[in-house]
Parts: sequence; C-alpha cells; structure tokens
Amino acid sequence: MAYWLVKSEPDECSIDDFAREPQRPIRWDGVRNYQARNFLRDMSVGDQVLIYHSSCAQVGVAGIANVVSAAYPDPAQFDPDSPYHDPKSNPEEPRWSAVDLCFSRKFSAVIPLKQIKAEPALADMLLVSRSRLSVMPVSEAQWQQIISMSV
Repeated sequence: MAYWLVKSEPDECSIDDFAREPQRPIRWDGVRNYQARNFLRDMSVGDQVLIYHSSCAQVGVAGIANVVSAAYPDPAQFDPDSPYHDPKSNPEEPRWSAVDLCFSRKFSAVIPLKQIKAEPALADMLLVSRSRLSVMPVSEAQWQQIISMSV
C-alpha cells in the first residue's frame, strides 16, 4: 500500500462531499500537471489518500479517502463543455488520467498547512517544498505523523 495527498478547493470537492455518500466513489479528475498526473497513474487500489483543502479559509488536511480504481483516461479531457477539456488530447493516447476515491474518515479539525510546515518530521514532505503540486506521494513516516496530528 502507498500513501498520497491530493489537493482540491472545497467548493469543488471536499471531504464533506466524500462523507455525504461514503460508499459512492468520486472521480478525481481535472489534474493538468504532468508530474501530478504521473503520480496519479502510480496509485493502486487500496492506497490511502490525504484530502487537502486549498484556496479556502481553512487550508490543510481534512481527512482520508481510499483509492478504489486504478488510473484510467480522464473523460473530462474529451468533453468540450468541461473546464478540464484538452483539445490536444487524443483518445488513442490520452494525456490525462483520473482515479476513483471513496471516503474513509474526516478529521475532527483540519490540520493547517502552518502546523504541517512547523513539524520537523514533515520538512521533506512535497507539500512543504512543492506547494503548487495537486497530487503527491507521502512516505509512511509522513503519513503516520499527519495521522498523529489528527487526534
């Protein structure tokens, strides 16, 4: 099993959206950065994911989801009505991928980015050094540290 962090603006997709229907998968799509896309493609069924709220009043880690599908072509890239449409993407060789995630748990409070940055054990976390990356791996030690901060 691997660990990941994905970022979303909560008005687009939040931990509450996952919690509303905990058994219903949510497609994690719209990733349009090649490094983040490659990380998305590395996800496997059963991996665990930290849901990070960005561009909001309470920026930080809000909860956990599980990967429930392997990566597949992001259908939004082919939809001209989607804000994630990519007219240069070819259906035979799609540029972009998506995965499905399901709810695991919501933290009692968001773990703020400021607290994460202040934690020495998380100094090497990509979240701290690559703030614009929307999908990133998390080491097991980093995962355990974040989980310990959630209680």
